[in-house]
Amino acid sequence: MTDIDRQQILAFNRRLLEAIRTGDYATYESLCDPDMTCIEPETLGQIVAGRKFHQHYFDLPAAAPGVAPATNITMCDVTVRVAGTMACVTYNRLSQKGTDSFLVQETRIWEKKNGAWKHTHFHRSQVSKI
Repeated sequence: MTDIDRQQILAFNRRLLEAIRTGDYATYESLCDPDMTCIEPETLGQIVAGRKFHQHYFDLPAAAPGVAPATNITMCDVTVRVAGTMACVTYNRLSQKGTDSFLVQETRIWEKKNGAWKHTHFHRSQVSKI
């Protein structure tokens, strides 16, 4: 794996997290494979396929401007592994919202399809809330 490959995957991953943070479904949709799968606390242990499950969260009404504190996201302990047309990114995601902090562990799988990297699977575990 070259440093360019690693940086490219990290840039896509950061862009994905920013789309989630800001509620930008168009960007999220462009980065995620239509048949993506996931296991996360919201799926209650089930493997969910497709983007529709996540679209629900993007469609929820946003808080009025100035009401909700901004969220800051930091990726810690990042590891990127690229093997041919597949890439695995693991990290701890530290989110700060106001004075609250949340930590989740994530593994995201990216696959190069038709020359473009697409997010195809992720697993997220809630670690703690402070």
